[in-house]
Amino acid sequence: MSATNTAVSPQVTGPCGDDDCGIRDVLDRLGDRWTVLVLVELSKGTRRFRELERAIPGISQRMLTLTTKRLCRDGLVERTVYPTIPPQTDYRLTPMGESLAGMVSALADWSRDHKDAITTARGAWDRDHL
Repeated sequence: MSATNTAVSPQVTGPCGDDDCGIRDVLDRLGDRWTVLVLVELSKGTRRFRELERAIPGISQRMLTLTTKRLCRDGLVERTVYPTIPPQTDYRLTPMGESLAGMVSALADWSRDHKDAITTARGAWDRDHL
């Protein structure tokens, strides 16, 4: 600030105004592609770990473990371990997870419906700008 400019700049606020509405945390979680795929799969019903692993192409056992732990920590997924040999583990969405999965499924539907249009738009943009 110069000696002649003593005005205070207005503080820029985020999408929630001045309060922390948690959108950054939600976007961080949804920005992880595995999270979205696990949520979509669990929106179909309770799944065992191996069922989730088979239903999500490309996910490693480690990434599925990390993703389900994070979702459990966030209160979106509930994990139940049965005392059998070998142990069986089920995952299901909590009510909060179900409400988020509905929105994520709608986003997945939208992306499926507009995939070709987006590909066409990208091709046109690339031809004009690259």
